Amino acid sequence: MDTQPALQAREITKCFGDVVALDGVDLEVTRGQIHGLAGPNGAGKTTLLGILLGLAVPDSGRLDILGTPVGRTPAAPDGVSGFVDGPGLYPALTARQNLAALAALHGQDARTAGVDDVLAQVGLSEVADERARGFSLGMRQRLGLAAALLTKPRLLVLDEPSNGLDPAAKRHVHGVLTELAADGTSVVLSSHRMDDLEALCSEVTILAAGRVVFSGPLGKLAAENDALDYRLLTSDPQAAGRLATETTGVTVTDTVPGRHDPGVLVVRALGPALDELVRRLVHGGIALRELAPVVSPLEAAFLSLTGQSGGQPDRSAPERPSPRPGRRTEPQGTER
Repeated sequence: MDTQPALQAREITKCFGDVVALDGVDLEVTRGQIHGLAGPNGAGKTTLLGILLGLAVPDSGRLDILGTPVGRTPAAPDGVSGFVDGPGLYPALTARQNLAALAALHGQDARTAGVDDVLAQVGLSEVADERARGFSLGMRQRLGLAAALLTKPRLLVLDEPSNGLDPAAKRHVHGVLTELAADGTSVVLSSHRMDDLEALCSEVTILAAGRVVFSGPLGKLAAENDALDYRLLTSDPQAAGRLATETTGVTVTDTVPGRHDPGVLVVRALGPALDELVRRLVHGGIALRELAPVVSPLEAAFLSLTGQSGGQPDRSAPERPSPRPGRRTEPQGTER
């Protein structure tokens, strides 16, 4: 079995004039892994994805994709496919015609390229002969995924693939990506949706201002995070509240905006203290009907690591300040 990483980036730097979009970024993705990429607008995600897809080249650093060093000329690396800033489609053509045209660009016949197979894979067989201009955002995203799968990539690079998907379609796409990874395809998945990253990814890289602020397993990220707020639904909220105040390391809080419910207890604690509270509840005969973080560990860590704790944007400066020497942000208009 090949243990060589599917993707290995070291000290990747990319500038646009005096704007530093990527500042010494390291990224490693093992084969058969779904690796998440997160960060606020302007963090450099789109620039990095464009480099991985061969749409741009770094100014410095080393990039190896599928065991081959990437050169200094923009070109799509062999075995890599995907989309950034949404898939490009011909609105006047049907779904099947869009894929057939793409297959022709690769010198393939639509039948031998497996156009109908990938349409079925993403759940678009029933609308295969409908024009793309009438597709919803979610349908266009799935058609873009089908286009990316035509070449049977070994590295799939996707930007917000769940954008616009309803719950059933999202579950379908998640299943497709999970099956691809199980078959050995590596996936780099950029998303603002923390639930997607938590559901799919074994590891995640978080960017802020063009730099990596975390990269590693989701479990490590949660372990390194500060105390979280947890929502507890019990058979006796008042008794549960008393036990919580008596448990070392647990703080009862009602500071979660928009989530007040007299039947729900919200506490702030690290894992060991929360475990002790649960033990006391069970020992006291209090039924614990629900226990969930108010904000997921990944989202909480994201907010903390990117300087957005509490979810409030920094109002001390414009969201997209004018670039100046040394300012690390992404060029305006490249992030959504």
